[in-house]
Amino acid sequence: MQPLTRVEGRAIPLGLKNVDTDIIIPAKWLKTISREGLGKGAFETLRAQPGNVFDDPAFAGAPILIAGDNYGCGSSREHAAWAMLDLGIRVVIAPSFSDIHSGNAVKNGILPVVLPQDAVDRLLEVAREGLEIAVDLEAQTVTTPYQDRFTFEIDPFRKHCLLNGLDEVGLTMARGEAIGSFEAQRADTQPWLMQGTAG
Repeated sequence: MQPLTRVEGRAIPLGLKNVDTDIIIPAKWLKTISREGLGKGAFETLRAQPGNVFDDPAFAGAPILIAGDNYGCGSSREHAAWAMLDLGIRVVIAPSFSDIHSGNAVKNGILPVVLPQDAVDRLLEVAREGLEIAVDLEAQTVTTPYQDRFTFEIDPFRKHCLLNGLDEVGLTMARGEAIGSFEAQRADTQPWLMQGTAG
């Protein structure tokens, strides 16, 4: 997983409430186990509408998405996070998130930023003007060229994982020496547990 410290760029001004995981990536795209290529199906139903923000050249490659309340509700499909990442989104700003989707986002290197509705409304205005927004995870701030500065809270463990690019596998590998030491000690003190594990 790629570490995330600071993300700066244009933001997609979606603003919709209750964007569920079926909107983020429709069910017909769930037949794959690959994380690559899902960006083509991301927000497919919204992109079918003329004048949608996802196909506006002004927001092409934007790394930030600004949404409304209850973002990521619906199913627990991890493909939703994969699709956003494949689309290039590294930060989603909204007043609230589904717990499961928020967890899936972090595990895939996407920062969910919770801000009050008035702050989100202000960021939507700035995004619609085509100006860049900066999200600093270390400082836990969102800033704009107009000197707006909004602070956000994040679980310290999630922050650590994002800053260091650690998913579950990375966290386990980081403890490799301690795990090896424990296994060696257990083999010495409880050898009967190790029977049949050699090979």
